[in-house]
Amino acid sequence: MPTLRDVVVVGAGPNGLTAAVELARRGMSVEVFEARETIGGGARTEELTLPGFRHDPCSAAHPMGIGSPAFSRMPLERYGLRWLHAELPLAHPFPDGSAAVLARSVGETAASLGPRDAGAYRRLVAPYLGRWDSLVGDFLKVPWDGVPRDPVTLARFGLTGLQPIAWVTRRFRDDRARALLSGLAAHVISPTTTPATGAIALVFALAAHERGWPIAQGGSQAISDALAAYLRDLGGIIHTGVEVRRLDELPPARAYVFDTSPSALARIAGLGRAFRGFRHGAAAFKVDYALDGPMPWTASEAWRAGTVHIGPSSGEIATALRAASVRGQAPDRPFLITSQPTLIDPSRAPEGKHVLWVYGHVPAGWDGDLTEAIERQLDRFAPGFRDLVLARAVAGPKELARRNANYVDGDINCGEFRGLQTVFRPRPAWSPYATPHPAVFLCSQASWPGPGVHGMSGHNAAKAVWRRLGMNTPV
Repeated sequence: MPTLRDVVVVGAGPNGLTAAVELARRGMSVEVFEARETIGGGARTEELTLPGFRHDPCSAAHPMGIGSPAFSRMPLERYGLRWLHAELPLAHPFPDGSAAVLARSVGETAASLGPRDAGAYRRLVAPYLGRWDSLVGDFLKVPWDGVPRDPVTLARFGLTGLQPIAWVTRRFRDDRARALLSGLAAHVISPTTTPATGAIALVFALAAHERGWPIAQGGSQAISDALAAYLRDLGGIIHTGVEVRRLDELPPARAYVFDTSPSALARIAGLGRAFRGFRHGAAAFKVDYALDGPMPWTASEAWRAGTVHIGPSSGEIATALRAASVRGQAPDRPFLITSQPTLIDPSRAPEGKHVLWVYGHVPAGWDGDLTEAIERQLDRFAPGFRDLVLARAVAGPKELARRNANYVDGDINCGEFRGLQTVFRPRPAWSPYATPHPAVFLCSQASWPGPGVHGMSGHNAAKAVWRRLGMNTPV
């Protein structure tokens, strides 16, 4: 008779691996099944262009990784994870050759916004400085699960954060600050008028000041590899190259935890239309470059930044987001998020060479080619960069979905950030991780708190499993 496991996890992305680690740490027998031949999900590293050029197919910079309450409780450094910081976490260049910056220093950040808005920025972030651990711990757990550790700070944060970023930025007189914060909010690929986008921008800004926006040495795969190595030391087992189509194909277990899209979970577990109200959002269009040298940015600040946002004004950012997520059109001038890891990790490319990671936003499932529009935008702020291109790897929505089945129609956030889904991911429920099947749970970024390589969806799902199985030790 087959041995009964405590938990089987489907999907070896950061959330699936985090859930597995949390449960294995508490003495439970855990097995993980991954459809691809390699683990990692949205945190992988591959040679996408030329030999020796190591690219991250999805996530690159990790402000929420280094600041994650889940990861901070694990000895991941023991398993090879090293965070590397650029001199500046982020630069946001403008057509005149200047740039706003998101620096570790609040003062440097405020000064880059100009004298008319420096004070307003300081006042915006001042109530939360030095309180990252309590704030992010409260923000990333299910809001109604227990009493907040710092309810006053969380309430104050909520008064601002629940506003659309377009409202939050009204306190600034010039567009430099509005563009910088709009770019931060744009990571959830939602219009700037969407409620709670203010919270996204604030969290990213505070993460830069408190923890930085680092990359993982060697690539994002290092995060997944560290989690997997720790899991194996705890007795967990990982199987790769195993595509699960039905629940009865898995070993018998007391609980099954899915790091998948809600639709895949419903199909595999036979739950029919359990997640029929779940909506996927707009998509990414990504290009990875192998370069013959560093990006020739016009703004000097961009040469010192790990991440560079390309959006000349808050209005242009809003237009690009609205085109992709509301109007169903590819923007003529896409807002771009770029990462240049070889500035601080030369091991990612042959000597003297570089890699560049960049994506813009397009409608879900779009089958066009945004490459030319992306390169026109890059050329506005780094003239002549095309002369450095040795090779490029292009991935539209369909290719992104082929690389990672959770990215349905190219939705890298695994769920639209609008309406009830801003809080009730994947559906309104007391426990976002439970399903109609009492032994089946969801732990992907389709569940609260949503996108990002922070493991908190996995951490919170493990807590739900622990409770369901009648255990008393908290996760």
